[in-house]
Amino acid sequence: QVQLVESGGGLVQPGDSLGLSCAASAGTITRRSLGWFRQAPGKARDFVAGISWNGGSTRYADSVKGRFTISRDAAKNTVYLQMNSLKPEDTALYYCAAGRQYNAVTSYEQEYPYWGQGTQVTVSS
Repeated sequence: QVQLVESGGGLVQPGDSLGLSCAASAGTITRRSLGWFRQAPGKARDFVAGISWNGGSTRYADSVKGRFTISRDAAKNTVYLQMNSLKPEDTALYYCAAGRQYNAVTSYEQEYPYWGQGTQVTVSS
């Protein structure tokens, strides 16, 4: 079973950087695309970034393109989200998710059957 645990969230000031990590149960995400989503209070959950099973392809929401970078480490069964130049509107609960085996990177929540519990990111001065 795929189990995902996010970490690295916290309170930062606008313009700061923050790195999120998502650790998966051993060997379960090697052949799966991975994604990061976020949800602010009263808002729908939105796609943030995704990466293919072999790391060869990435996708980003327009709102974070150029500021956020997604990466993965197969040996560590971990996916990362490096967030730079953070803005107050980036404040949200961030979730990592794993897709089906060999599926292409997608922004659709329904294509990600496995989810973590989320880690809170708050950007405030």
